[in-house]
Amino acid sequence: MATEVKVEADPADAGFDGARLRRIDRHFARYVEDGLLPGFLAVVSRHGRIVHVASHGARDVEAGAPVETDTIWRMYSMTKPITSVAAMTFVEEGLIDLTDPISRWLPEFAEPRVYVKGSALAPVTEPATEPIRLWHLLSHTAGLTYGFHHTHPVDAIYRAGGYEWGTPPGLDLAECTKAWAQFPLVFQPGAEWNYSVATDVLGRLVEVLAGKPLDEVFAERIFGPLGMADTGFWTSDTDRLAALYLPAPRTKKLVRNDAFGATGTSRPACLSGGGGLVSTAADYHRLTQMLLRRGELDGVRVLSPRTVDLMTANHLPGHVDLEAYGRPLFAEMPFDGYGFGLGFSVLIDSVKAKTLSTPGEYAWGGAASTAFWVDPDEDLTVAFYTQLLPSSTHPIRQQLRQLVYQAMVD
Repeated sequence: MATEVKVEADPADAGFDGARLRRIDRHFARYVEDGLLPGFLAVVSRHGRIVHVASHGARDVEAGAPVETDTIWRMYSMTKPITSVAAMTFVEEGLIDLTDPISRWLPEFAEPRVYVKGSALAPVTEPATEPIRLWHLLSHTAGLTYGFHHTHPVDAIYRAGGYEWGTPPGLDLAECTKAWAQFPLVFQPGAEWNYSVATDVLGRLVEVLAGKPLDEVFAERIFGPLGMADTGFWTSDTDRLAALYLPAPRTKKLVRNDAFGATGTSRPACLSGGGGLVSTAADYHRLTQMLLRRGELDGVRVLSPRTVDLMTANHLPGHVDLEAYGRPLFAEMPFDGYGFGLGFSVLIDSVKAKTLSTPGEYAWGGAASTAFWVDPDEDLTVAFYTQLLPSSTHPIRQQLRQLVYQAMVD
């Protein structure tokens, strides 16, 4: 399979104004020239063909290495849709049901407790009235959390255990999952939405169902069939791996982050289904094309059409949007008008979201400012790659949406 992305069709043949599409290039090039992004790569596809590829700047500023179309990027939370797809393949085989309690396979979750009041040092808890089920993990309604949120006493409990931006050195996914099971839940399972380590727990559940490590499951069920040869939990081709940057506190100018930048250069102890993969634009494009085509690509079927439809519907309790649960601090944009499915955000009200995108669009992004979305109604996929932590630094995702849709003229 191709390791690079390239334009495959005239934008006009796909309903785009080519001159307007080039506004993407100019807009984000200014970020690079102003020292706010190291470099970027954007890919726009419609009707199954790539109509625009924009790139500028460096994958490694200090080395003077430019962004290439085969650059390898840390995907962080763009790993989550892949783990979700893997889990749904087991649902399709009848090995697990969306309503099954996960404690059947992960007994450490047999008796979860829920935070009621108190501090992180002395929390008061009560028994969960509902078991954590598979769909809770997929939809982030399990009651789990992340240490980096800094919004709840249980977040502090995660941080005290060594779970903030990563996992304690040397612990594998099974050990981390057992630790998370001992922490209180922030709410009763199924009651609310909270972005969390749920997809990492989902990855561990996948390992138990398959009887093999998560990287092998991904290779057998997704990467191999789709030809995603450059995607994995690490790469030996470190020359193509982009460097990672942070914004300076006041100026937002780039600061190299070699500590986090070591991620993806060797096999990690914990195979994080929530944020551990590295990939290329060409590989992730194949994933989004498979999803757009409702589970099939080039004669290879990964999921059934009905499964993709279910995954990309809003599963939030009461069918509300994410804004009903407060604006997540990790996000670079408000979540008005967006629900959440089984692994993706789902646009349910474009007016409330103040976006040109179409209801039914599903998407997610990564902590290093990568992002993608699929718009089934417009037969469109878009992806953006850079390496700047955190993704809330610049309003990249909503600006990219505006720039793509204003170029659509059919």
